[in-house]
Amino acid sequence: MDIGALRREYTQADLSRATLAANPFEQFHQWFQQAIAAEVLEPNAMQIATVAANGKPTLRTVLLKSYDENGFVFFTNYHSQKAQQISENPQVALLLFWKELERQVEITGRTEKVSTLESLRYFVSRPRGSQLGAWVSAQSSIITSRTLLEIKLDEMKRKFSAGEIPLPDFWGGYRIVPETVEFWQGRSSRLHDRFEYRRQKNEWEIVRLAP
Repeated sequence: MDIGALRREYTQADLSRATLAANPFEQFHQWFQQAIAAEVLEPNAMQIATVAANGKPTLRTVLLKSYDENGFVFFTNYHSQKAQQISENPQVALLLFWKELERQVEITGRTEKVSTLESLRYFVSRPRGSQLGAWVSAQSSIITSRTLLEIKLDEMKRKFSAGEIPLPDFWGGYRIVPETVEFWQGRSSRLHDRFEYRRQKNEWEIVRLAP
């Protein structure tokens, strides 16, 4: 197979300055709702890139769980590799790719922990199995087999067999406060439409970027 020959034309839509919302949060909401309506698989899946103190980058996929004018929120184990790198360097990049719509959104900004109350509100909304999973997995640590996870899961089921499962003190949310947000719409001949919102104090500058 000639991988270099793999290509397709993007022709579904265009993006113009005249149609953009005044701020990136309104524009994101429009696109996110359209992704849901189009039944995009995992529309809230996003890649998050972090950089360790030694300059080593790491990339993984997480799930966006809320967003508003304060930023974009996801949840994780505070002892994970991503959390360690965020503590060393709070600047991160996010990418949401909706291939069904030939669209991408790239976000860069600084990361901050959400409040314990906000983490608790989300935690109690999770299925019980997911709540148990947060207690079971020492995320990013080395384990010798899946059997260890299953044993720990059985222990947690017994421990929390009666009543509600408490929020682990090592688990919670992060909010990415954006500094730039780029909206990318695929176009034909690789002449894609790209517009970037750049934070200027309390306002947003909008610029068109070459594809």
